[in-house]
Amino acid sequence: MDKEITSRLRIGNLFRRYCRTVHTHLSFFFTGVILIYAVSGITMNHLKDFNPKYYITVNNYAENGIFPHSRNFTKKEIIQLLKKIDEQNNYIKHFYPNSSTLKVFLKSGSTYVLNIQTGNVTYEGVKKRPVFYQFSYLHYNPGNWWIYFSDLFAACLILICISGILINKGKRGLFGIGGIELLAGILIPILALFL
Repeated sequence: MDKEITSRLRIGNLFRRYCRTVHTHLSFFFTGVILIYAVSGITMNHLKDFNPKYYITVNNYAENGIFPHSRNFTKKEIIQLLKKIDEQNNYIKHFYPNSSTLKVFLKSGSTYVLNIQTGNVTYEGVKKRPVFYQFSYLHYNPGNWWIYFSDLFAACLILICISGILINKGKRGLFGIGGIELLAGILIPILALFL
């Protein structure tokens, strides 16, 4: 009888050691991806207050000079105007929403709007937000290779969870405080769905 208990204890300890090894190595390996998904997830929860991909600046100023009237701007003249905001290399195209307005589209997604009659300019600059842009890009699965990696990551998260649940025994384990915490963590999303 004692041998049987000893054997069970040995198997239990060996299994928990295996769970600890799996849990530790997978946690270390996927820490970077976990942080990427966590940070980008937080920013996506607050899209009304914060654009994680871009920051937009609006600059209003007066341009001096006599400008060609409706639809008479050349590309060369427009590029000359864009030098003031350092966007001369980003010209895509331009059009005239009305007879007194020139609108220029730039590579970054920025726009340059000139009132031909008054010389007033509204420049809306769109720039990628460092780090957050890249995190959001990865969060939205940019290609097949990332989808496969994300699937592997998801499967390993399941292993991390299961091994984490089974590492401890006794009062700190599944049949103690750990089980209460597990139950509480499961109840919160269920309540959120119903409430």
